[in-house]
Amino acid sequence: MLTRKECSALRGMAILAIVLHNYCHWLRGSVQVNEYTFSAVNNERLLNALLHPDWSLPVQLLSYFGHYGVPVFLFLSGFGLVMKYSQEVKALPFIRYNYLKLFRMMIIGFVFFLIVDRLTPGAHHYDLPDIVSQLLMFNNLLPQPDKVIWPGPFWFFGLMMQLYIIYRLFIHRRHWGFVAALVVLSLVVQLPFLHDADTLNRLRYNCISGMLPFGIGVAAGRLSPRLMQLTWQRWQWTVVLLTSAVLTLLLCLWAPTWLLASAGVIGVMVALVKLLPSTVLNWLTWTGGISAAMFVAHPTLRKIFIPISHQGDVYAGLLIYLMATFVVSWLFMMIINKMSKPKL
Repeated sequence: MLTRKECSALRGMAILAIVLHNYCHWLRGSVQVNEYTFSAVNNERLLNALLHPDWSLPVQLLSYFGHYGVPVFLFLSGFGLVMKYSQEVKALPFIRYNYLKLFRMMIIGFVFFLIVDRLTPGAHHYDLPDIVSQLLMFNNLLPQPDKVIWPGPFWFFGLMMQLYIIYRLFIHRRHWGFVAALVVLSLVVQLPFLHDADTLNRLRYNCISGMLPFGIGVAAGRLSPRLMQLTWQRWQWTVVLLTSAVLTLLLCLWAPTWLLASAGVIGVMVALVKLLPSTVLNWLTWTGGISAAMFVAHPTLRKIFIPISHQGDVYAGLLIYLMATFVVSWLFMMIINKMSKPKL
């Protein structure tokens, strides 16, 4: 279904979406995202931006849709776990291995952020439990996680740890019905709280928000041998792309269907990677290779460079931030590759 190169290109597209989103949604006047909670006002502002486009439209689209790079990573994680672990693997070694794999990239970005945060205005106040819970990746479970997790994007590490545990305990080498049941359960749990922002926010900081794209990835991995027998033409992938794009926009507009929007985004991204010319695909593949480093580097660089955009030079600040992210991530990747790799 997806080659290694295409998976890496998908990671490249997803990390670019996340990096750009996490800058754009901090800008004054940008359309805010429906990520942890749902707001009809945000949708009204998005539709207004689409109907009356101006120079800020790219910023508005990235601010609203860029966070959907996270479900793409979750899809790839589910897909990759099925491809990698066809044989039985013991639970504790599996959990330990994946924790250390996440930790070796998280610690570099976290320390880098702590240093720069202390040296720049607006330093965050950390309590001991905040730091310990980040290092052990359970801060998603604490009350008001959006106030505890700093830098904010690092909530992803706790989310991934939860999904790794769920995969090994409830999905690995089990009937497909377990995956389907977990996906349905995650959606049903959220429905009663669609208009209870505090509760929904806390729920969606955890694995409940990620079960749908993760489950789709697991299903795609298990169906991959059959799907590889299908040969789709470019026009068919174009239909998938356009249909998924329209579907994603429509799903975002109503609270209950908003919970399903990540499925449409996955359709868009997979179709895109099948349609892109080889030159672009090669560049995205390289970007996907440093995506882990980009994820941990960009929160710090955002804090350094976003004042440029706040002073009025929006796209100049965005470009400098993006260039710095690539360079620092390349350096981070060299450090990560020198670190001892965990063994299963």
